[in-house]
Amino acid sequence: MSLDNNFEENSSDNINYYDNVYLNKSEYQPSTKIGMKIFENNVPIHSSIIISGGGATPITQNSYVLENDRIFICCGFSIFCLSIPNLKLEWKTKVDDITCFEIFKHNDDYIIHGELEISKINKNGEILWSNSGADIFVTLHGDNNLVLSENYISVKDYENRIYKFDYLGNDLTDMKQF
Repeated sequence: MSLDNNFEENSSDNINYYDNVYLNKSEYQPSTKIGMKIFENNVPIHSSIIISGGGATPITQNSYVLENDRIFICCGFSIFCLSIPNLKLEWKTKVDDITCFEIFKHNDDYIIHGELEISKINKNGEILWSNSGADIFVTLHGDNNLVLSENYISVKDYENRIYKFDYLGNDLTDMKQF
């Protein structure tokens, strides 16, 4: 898996060729292009690229969840789910209006750390709940501002305000802190 932001659909000048191109259409220029290839005996047997608008999403240890037969991956403002090993698109869901940074498995569902929203989706990509704050869920120093504890999710916004949401989507934040 790698960023391939120079890829242009239907261009003969691309460095990489992909069997499948999955584009999340938007009125904005695509910001994130992630190429994936499955190899067998060092030979690529399946390949796909996912493309989405919104803010740029880097590839990190928490930007995807790999399961036995699927990969769930943050790309721009969406989460894509592709089957393994053929890398066919199962679904894609716009989860944040700007960017999805991280995805975490929680029981049979997934917690998404977006720039504007903390959300929970199910294995079919349906949004179960979504919560926002007074500012973006990114801190000035880029520290790990989202923590999944046993009973709740804790996240800081740009002004270092702390929010708490339970896994059912209820806001547990002490509003007196604002």
